[in-house]
Amino acid sequence: MKRLFPLILCLCLILGLTPRTVLAASPWPSNVSIEADGGILMDADTGTILYGKNENQAYYPASITKILTALIVLEKCDLDEMVTFSHDDVYNVEAGSSTAGIDEGDVLTVRDCLYALLLASANESANALACHVSGSREAFAELMNEKAASLGCTGSHFANPSGLNDENHYTTAHDMALIAQAAIKNPTFVEISGTRSYQLAPTKKNPEGGYVANHHNMIKKNTAVTYPGAFAGKTGYTSLAGNTLVTCAKRDGITLIAVVLNGHQTHYRDTKAMLDFGFSNFQSLKAADHETAYPSLKNDMTIAGMTAKDSISLSLDPNSRVILPKDAVFSDLTPSLSYELDQNAPENAIARISYSYDGHEVGKVYLCTAAPTAANRQARSAAENQSGTAAKDSPHNAEPPDSNAADSPQSSDAPGSRNTRSQNQPDGFPDRFFGLPLWLGVCLAGGAVLILAIILFLILHGRKKEQDDLLRRRQRRLERLEDMGFSSSDFDQMLSQKRSSMPSYRRRKTRLPKRTRRK
Repeated sequence: MKRLFPLILCLCLILGLTPRTVLAASPWPSNVSIEADGGILMDADTGTILYGKNENQAYYPASITKILTALIVLEKCDLDEMVTFSHDDVYNVEAGSSTAGIDEGDVLTVRDCLYALLLASANESANALACHVSGSREAFAELMNEKAASLGCTGSHFANPSGLNDENHYTTAHDMALIAQAAIKNPTFVEISGTRSYQLAPTKKNPEGGYVANHHNMIKKNTAVTYPGAFAGKTGYTSLAGNTLVTCAKRDGITLIAVVLNGHQTHYRDTKAMLDFGFSNFQSLKAADHETAYPSLKNDMTIAGMTAKDSISLSLDPNSRVILPKDAVFSDLTPSLSYELDQNAPENAIARISYSYDGHEVGKVYLCTAAPTAANRQARSAAENQSGTAAKDSPHNAEPPDSNAADSPQSSDAPGSRNTRSQNQPDGFPDRFFGLPLWLGVCLAGGAVLILAIILFLILHGRKKEQDDLLRRRQRRLERLEDMGFSSSDFDQMLSQKRSSMPSYRRRKTRLPKRTRRK
């Protein structure tokens, strides 16, 4: 490495001749406020909180509870199952609360019940569905709390399927956003929730079948508060809860979830303010389209001097996204590599890259092997055992240039211009390169490329030699183990015990530097 120092120093001197302006990443946008007591704006793809007000404070949810009720029913039931309404289902509701005109003894499909539940906010439908799934409202409430906990909810407790007043029935804006995030992954929920009106099957009170209409005015067309892109959600109101509202909207590749709790007849205005803020200030990017450093890494993880595997060809989950301010670029993000995988990780994942911006977690992407084979599972196991070891420092690629850049050449006379004209274009051929005479700029650029190629060759050669040495050491260890009468599993157990007794300073963590971008 000492031999590389003069080369690196020369490269720094060469690049230092190029004029450039360094800008710090802009702060997280915050130009929004709401009048409701609690609220949140979440990016549905990443779970990133774009804005929050008392988002972890508990409030009464009212009928937005029915999002969770519908989600559980959709997971447990077939849409064509028949539901019979009992006397208790129909009449054990508060006087004056929302109903769909369904009477005792009526029999409807689960599909009809869900439309009544989500469009008309029918409390008798909530009761009947709960009893159909679990036998009683109390048993269904236990199922609701289990489901909420599995989604990551930490500040909620549900006591009934409808959201009617109960001192033990409460939630937070963050928890409701998590529930809505899970619900909109179900296409049937999205279809029902976004329907303007629906005709139910015949009932005693409506022999020809009654109509239920969507109460969410931002989803409906031609209302005073119609919001372009809104496609799902639920309204709610009780005397204790005030106005509550969940709204999901999608534009320009971004899906946002807005939640309002304890609103004061400003729930639609507050929701619009949050959604406008999100769509105006943020952009969503596919991580795999911009991240180039990690997939090219070789798996050089070692356990007590032994390689977990010679090398692994890695790829990024193509659907994972990150969200960041519109005036930021991907290289502004701070990545962190971890071998600790959550329950949502693909079977062939061996690591996770988490990204942050200005202190906000903005997304993650999984590093995956080609297929979940036995060898890959072994590599993933080795990666999990190595958790706590930070990723090596590696440069990040800047955001790729616009695809139309070739059709919009900049003036070659502008300082710092990154575009040059074709050599076949006689007029206006540049005579300067980054402010230097053309011949000198070309020579310096060629020298820099040559130096980079030499450095890269030396680094790759060193890594190859290191890997070969590790492989030979590993083979010798295995041969010694066999001579001693130990199996690989016996040795792994001994290593595990040894690692647990190692001092903490042996577990090094390397923090990836935060990149700045050129103006």
